[in-house]
Amino acid sequence: MQVGTVVGTATSTVKHASMEGWKLLVVQPMLAGGTTPDGDPVLVVDALGAGTGQEVMISSDGKGTRELLGVEATPVRWSVVGIKD
Repeated sequence: MQVGTVVGTATSTVKHASMEGWKLLVVQPMLAGGTTPDGDPVLVVDALGAGTGQEVMISSDGKGTRELLGVEATPVRWSVVGIKD
């Protein structure tokens, strides 16, 4: 699990069938202090309704994401698991 900041949304005209109907966010992972970026932004699926500028908790647990999407053969790895208050 990692903390990140939502920097925007992603729109795709063609995507894997397992991603149909899911909101896609671009999230910049952050180091523990919360002010320094940790690598490149990642594309995540969001079932919680996070918006641009919000701090979120993201997970790269592929198995958990596959269960969330309900599809075993999905290319999605990252998902939002919480929104910081």
